[in-house]
Amino acid sequence: MSLLAMRDVSRDHGTGPGLVHALREVTLDVAAGEFVAVMGPSGSGKSTLLTLAGGLDTPTSGQVLLDGADLGALGRSGRSALRRRGVGYVFQDLNLIPSLTAAENVMLPRELDGVRARRARREAGEALAEVGVEELAGRFPDEMSRGQQQRVAIARALVGDRRLVLADEPTGALDSHTGEDVMRVLRGRCDAGASCLMVTHESRHAAWADRVVFLRTRRRFPWGAH
Repeated sequence: MSLLAMRDVSRDHGTGPGLVHALREVTLDVAAGEFVAVMGPSGSGKSTLLTLAGGLDTPTSGQVLLDGADLGALGRSGRSALRRRGVGYVFQDLNLIPSLTAAENVMLPRELDGVRARRARREAGEALAEVGVEELAGRFPDEMSRGQQQRVAIARALVGDRRLVLADEPTGALDSHTGEDVMRVLRGRCDAGASCLMVTHESRHAAWADRVVFLRTRRRFPWGAH
């Protein structure tokens, strides 16, 4: 059974002359423990695909099922609760909270889901160590390099029992050696049973995945997954 199932999913923005088809009629399944890489040109809908898969947005048409739950039918609060419990997200712009330390940023989603502070802090320390930046626990984002911030953001996506990890260019600010270390961590999570859907433009990073999905854009034909 698929952990993530997307059925004929489309997402439009605007109306009339300003209408933009961000994604059109995509069908995709991601099994438990599967690592899927998403590649394609700019404007093909890669980031839109991730936001829909994680319930951060809802499709204009089609259906997104996460562990059998229809995200479109849950409502905003239901989607938020499902994300906090089981979905980790690495945003392209990282989205770290400037007023929180690295440890506090990583433990925040666990605390929001009702985990006690002591346990959340322990889990945050484990996640930071997993990506090799445990020494940054007490630093604020503006005291870190871009690459360090990116690894903290990855730790936040991995903390706790994440059944699905969504990663939008997770190695974009990292050197090649650190990028490979991060890919090894994501691969390990999938081997342990989690699923990962990752957007990347690097073929060497896509090679870590079990399968590569290509999004393409055409003038006269629907955009879709191939």
